[in-house]
Parts: sequence; structure tokens; C-alpha cells
Amino acid sequence: MSQAHPLTLQEDRLFASDPTQRAIARRLYAHVAGLPIVSPHGHTDPSWFAGNAPFANATELLLVPDHYVFRMLYSQGVSLDALGIPRADGSRAEVDPREAWRVFARQFHLFRGTPSSMWLNHVFHEVFDLRVRLDEHSADHYYDRITAALQTHAFRPRALFERFNIEVIATTEGPTDSLEHHQAIRDSGWGGKVVTAYRPDPVTDPEHPSFADALAQFGQITGEDTHQWDGYLRAHRKRRAEFAAMGATSTDHGHLTPATADLDAGAARALFDRVVAGRASAADAELFRAQMLTEMARMSLDDGLVMQIHPGCYRNHNRALFETFGWNKGADLPLATEYVHALKPLLDRFGNEKDFRLILFTLDESTYSRDLAPLAGHYPSLFLGPAWWFHDAPEGMWRFREQTLSAAGFYNTVGFNDDTRAFLSIPARHDVARRVDCAFLAKLVAEHRMDEDEAAQVAHDLAYRLPKQAYKL
Repeated sequence: MSQAHPLTLQEDRLFASDPTQRAIARRLYAHVAGLPIVSPHGHTDPSWFAGNAPFANATELLLVPDHYVFRMLYSQGVSLDALGIPRADGSRAEVDPREAWRVFARQFHLFRGTPSSMWLNHVFHEVFDLRVRLDEHSADHYYDRITAALQTHAFRPRALFERFNIEVIATTEGPTDSLEHHQAIRDSGWGGKVVTAYRPDPVTDPEHPSFADALAQFGQITGEDTHQWDGYLRAHRKRRAEFAAMGATSTDHGHLTPATADLDAGAARALFDRVVAGRASAADAELFRAQMLTEMARMSLDDGLVMQIHPGCYRNHNRALFETFGWNKGADLPLATEYVHALKPLLDRFGNEKDFRLILFTLDESTYSRDLAPLAGHYPSLFLGPAWWFHDAPEGMWRFREQTLSAAGFYNTVGFNDDTRAFLSIPARHDVARRVDCAFLAKLVAEHRMDEDEAAQVAHDLAYRLPKQAYKL
């Protein structure tokens, strides 16, 4: 290597430059830095923990699965084929993973100041004990160091799970998933707690590209006639029970909008018949998604699964990229979203039910103070999920706290969840959230809006108690 620059993690990162606030933040952070990680919503692969096989190399672990990373590279003209990203048909360009890593390293300056830079540098420094910055000169050093480490038992998935002090992690599976990996984890006798979450989007969204095939498979798995309304609802109940048996405490719904509906039985059945027959208009598709959110709420009241709604994302905006590479390739974009009118049909039915729990997320920050905080600050069933996806950054987390505190307080929020596919970034993401919350609380203490002992309790609750409580973990 030549021209090496040191890689350091400053102890006061993300704390205020003001010395009074910084000192308070340090003390608050000391209370939460070592708490176990509760990861109640995410997208890690359960097969990692079931098989406990070593990760292949630095590229396969840190670059290929992380759309936060390769979307930035793509925006600067780096093709996904050059990075070895799998195509939609299962094929891949014949790219040496070392060369793909070199491409990444040469472009690492693109991430300066971004959350990805913080997360990755945390991983490099804390997990792999690297002490020089990643760039074109250190690329091979990084690749060799990381890849060699991954072949050791200390870097297998279960060992890293334990090293990261993860108390529980939730994965996300679809309605036709066999859950075999979760069963294998359970049968293995390993003590790590990995639970699933039920995401039925492929069979609740008529515009999902897999809807017809998924609906047929849904029927085969459950033994129900999923082309009839009553059988379709029974199939959902069966699958929810099977997911709960594999540890699920939540469902997740990634609809384009948070629209809900409360149709009578006849109208719901007629709508479903149009959907199944392929006669549904775009308005019908939206109405069906809206009705299914209310149906899922009804089922949650019965079986106790916590309901999450992740709306407001225009997925796969880049048509050419989607046709070649498929889903989750960094071309998803935030949309303006409205909640007050959209949720009213569901809330009219279930909003006052203390045994029903609905966690709301948004990609539209303008809704924090206008819609979400006032809703969560009133309805006993509603809670706010943390700043998500494009806003999962120090600035976004700070804005979330500023705009929701007055109407919702801290205790109508659910702490932090990392919502990631990038397993090694989980400690880094939780560390960032804890630091930002401590910095925010330190400001309140310095302004005499809260005593420091109260702030310490809030910091602990946000980092640990609230996510466990909200997700019934």
C-alpha cells in the first residue's frame, strides 16, 4: 500500500460541538452504549443463521446485498454488472469479486458524509480491525483482510450474532415462504433468537408482478381455495398462525399508500372476484389493498401480531434496470403521502382498541408534524416507527425527533429498528441511533427542558425497552 490515510472513529462523533451539550451526551451515551441490540424489523437472510456457513468474500458480504452502496455507484456511471450484482434471471456477469471490490474502493470517496460511510467505516474499524481508509491503494489489503477473516469460525453468522450482542433479530418472509430456515434454526439448538415477520404483499397487491402465481401457491400451501374470498381470508389466518409459531410477533405491509377501506362483506367479495378474474382497474387494485389493510388489522386484533405499514415508496422507478436486475436494486424513490384521511376507515374500526397495535412509517418527512405525530399522540393503538430508509441518517433522525416530540412525545414512538439486509452494519446503525438520541436529549437537558436522570431513562427506553415492548418481544 502507498499513500495510506488512517481510519479512526472519533469518540464524540455525532455529539454537539457545544462543550456543555457534548459532556451531557457522553454521560447519556455511557448508559446505553453496551445495551443488547433489539432488531425487530429487517431483511437479513435466515439461511445465514440456519446453515451458519462462512460468508464467501468481502464483495459478496458487503457490496452485493447492499442497495444503499451500489445505487450510489450506479448514479456515477458504474454498471451493476461491473459489481457482480445478480440479474433477475439468476445469471451474473463473469466478474472477479476482487475486481468488483477494487471498483468500489476507487469510488469510496462518493460516500463521504453519507450514512453508508459511517456504517461501513464502523464495520471496517470495529469488526475487521482495519486502521487505514478504504481507497484504491488499500483495496487489496481490505479484500484480503476481510475475506480471510470470513473463513474463520469467529466470523460465521452465529458467532457474529453473539459478538454483536444481538438479543433478537426479525427477518421478513412472504406468504408463500416455507419458513424452513426458521425451523432449521429452531431444530439446531442454537440459542440465538431469530424470528420471522409476515409480509403478505405478493398476495394483497393485485399489481404485484407475482400476484397470480403467488395466489395459486398460497392456496397450495394452505389447502384453501384462495380464489374464493372466504378461503382467501382463511389462508391468511393459517399462514399468520404458522409464522407466529416460528416466532413472528409482527406483520409488515409495503403498500404504495396507507389508504384503508371498510367495505361490507358483499362489496369486499365482489371486489375480490374482480381482482381474481383479472378485471380489476387501477382504482380497484388500490381499493383492494386498502381493504386488505383493514382485514389485516382485524386479524391482528384476533391473533395479537403487531401491524406495520411502510408506505410511500415508488418501487423500481428505473424500468430498464428492473427488467434486467429485478427488485431492490436502488431505484426506489419516496412519494408524497397522506395519513389522516387514508387511515380513517381503519381507525374508525380499530383505532381505539388497546389490544391492537399499529406502527406507522413514512418516507415523506412533511407528514411527521402534520399527520403522524398528532395521530400517534391521540390514538392508543398507534405508534411511530423511526426515521426510515432515505431518512435513516443523523439529520433525518434529528428531524424526526424535532417534529414529533411536541405532539407524540418519546413514548408513542418505538425506538429504533435497522431495517437492513446488511448484517454487519447492524451494530453501526444502532450505535448511530443511540448517539443521535443522546445528542438530542443532551440539548433538552442543557436547555433545562428535562433533568439528566430523566434523559438517561429516555435514552435507555429508546434503545432497548420501547422496541421490545412495541413488538411484543
